Amino acid sequence: MSKSISGFSKLSKSKKIDWIVNTYFSNTDDAKRILKQYWNNDEKLQQLHDEFIENTITNYYLPLGVAPNFLINNKLYTIPMAIEESSVVAAASKAAKFWMDRGGFKTKVISTTKIGHVHFLFRGNFDKLKTFFDSIKPKFYSEAKSITQNMEKRGGGILDIELRSKTEELNNYYQLHAKFETLDAMGANFINSCLEQFAKTLKTEALNYEGFTQDEKQIEVVMSILSNYVPDCLVRAEVSCKVDELTQKNIDGKAFAEKFVQAVKIAEIETYRAVTHNKGIMNGIDAVVLATGNDFRAIEAGVHAYATKSGAYSSLSHAKIENGVFSFWMEIPLALGTVGGLTGLHPLVKLALEMLHHPSAKELMQIVAVAGLAQNFAALRSLTTTGIQQGHMKMHLMNILNQFEATETEKNILSKQFENQTLTHSAVVSAIENLRSNN
Repeated sequence: MSKSISGFSKLSKSKKIDWIVNTYFSNTDDAKRILKQYWNNDEKLQQLHDEFIENTITNYYLPLGVAPNFLINNKLYTIPMAIEESSVVAAASKAAKFWMDRGGFKTKVISTTKIGHVHFLFRGNFDKLKTFFDSIKPKFYSEAKSITQNMEKRGGGILDIELRSKTEELNNYYQLHAKFETLDAMGANFINSCLEQFAKTLKTEALNYEGFTQDEKQIEVVMSILSNYVPDCLVRAEVSCKVDELTQKNIDGKAFAEKFVQAVKIAEIETYRAVTHNKGIMNGIDAVVLATGNDFRAIEAGVHAYATKSGAYSSLSHAKIENGVFSFWMEIPLALGTVGGLTGLHPLVKLALEMLHHPSAKELMQIVAVAGLAQNFAALRSLTTTGIQQGHMKMHLMNILNQFEATETEKNILSKQFENQTLTHSAVVSAIENLRSNN
């Protein structure tokens, strides 16, 4: 039965585990064995992982795969992908090979601006607030100088600070809307530190501003925080070729292109389809973001918000046929970093970035966008031709067989059996039981 505990965070790791297994598991020895079997034998490396988060009891593994043959702006990449979903790496690899023979992927970074806000309440006249803001704006920069000077030396820093009124949506609510350039860092800590300094400057200067009444001087800062919605931190990825070059086994290039474009148009206007369509894009994006030590939750939140920019949730990717040329492209917001955070700590992240030729943040934006576009192409290609299940269920077969601890001999026999047979979980279970009963 569950029970509360005081001072859990102060316990040693072994004591934490003792409490967990004794509280929640009937077979305490088995639970403890499973937790400990994922510990790293290298104590220094394990300590590093333990200190990434709080209350660590073990490591949680995900497969790290690679998708080769990505030709991006005429440079060849093998892309690392950390993901548990079957067929994602295979699909990305297949799309990469397909487009390598047709000129590869073309990418460009449109902008890298990131956003943060000081959210505050002001009970007074907006014109007076605007005059006050204009008079103290230089102080926001000067009083944050200790935070920004190193970033500025590298070419980044605070780009602009605006005063915005949001009083039509919420009484007395205003923002300092700040724009930043953080170069190769994702920049969350830098941005948040700047914003908190802005908030201090705002409150202090308001108290000393002679143009305010006593009530107006009492500006109430609600919070100071960056935004993970980064519509001005954009990258474009695209592929194109003559329609005739799309001809494949038993598929005419023109027919394939037309059906593919229709599939994309459906995702542009139908929310139910768009969500699944974009989830497929994020299969590729999240896997690379995770492998390179970036924050996939922030990316997910920002990307899906961007998908609603027209007022309705829609496809992130687009396609067209024009003058006999098929084009498929995507513009997507990606705030990524290649320095700071896990990028300098996690050994596998370091290897992943080295595999990608030590990319800058802009280069990583382009690589990640391509992974998403490739994944989307592979999914739509399957959906509009053979159907999505043919390739997916082949991988699913292995997962089912592993659940039943199938031997290599059993895997080989059953893989051949299901080559031309409809694959369902129940069918596989029956097949392995029949195989074992006959042996």
